[in-house]
Amino acid sequence: MDAEKISLEEKKVKPVVDHLNDLLANYHIHYQKLRGCHWNVKGSNFFTLHVKFEELYTAALTTIDELAERILTLGKPPYSTFKDYITTSTIKEINTIGLKDKAMVKAIIDDMAALIEMEREILDITADAGDDGTNDMVNRFMQFKEKNTWMLRSFVNED
Repeated sequence: MDAEKISLEEKKVKPVVDHLNDLLANYHIHYQKLRGCHWNVKGSNFFTLHVKFEELYTAALTTIDELAERILTLGKPPYSTFKDYITTSTIKEINTIGLKDKAMVKAIIDDMAALIEMEREILDITADAGDDGTNDMVNRFMQFKEKNTWMLRSFVNED
């Protein structure tokens, strides 16, 4: 048991891995949505949003890699097919072609809210499993999205 090699109990790690794989699937859909927004944004906010979407998809790609590597560290395989991502993800794909810039931002805000909710649930599960390594990693991901959600909400003038 690989999890036991890092002083974690296999049965306590299974729900952690299951939730990390769910999070991984959702991040893949979120990542692709960010790419679509980056490619297809138009209008007076183009320069601002084009750069911001690139920053966000670059961070999402790093997060995807860290999630997959953590799942492997815990001794299980990460999801690795688009079929797994699409069927597992609660975040849904959208067509970003022709979507207005503020609608794009609102879609990303919604994704981030969903991801933060999943991450909060994982924090409870990792605490129960004594998995401080995963807890620290997920907490970092969540903090990044919390800050960026505030910024994006400010951009679209939401409270």
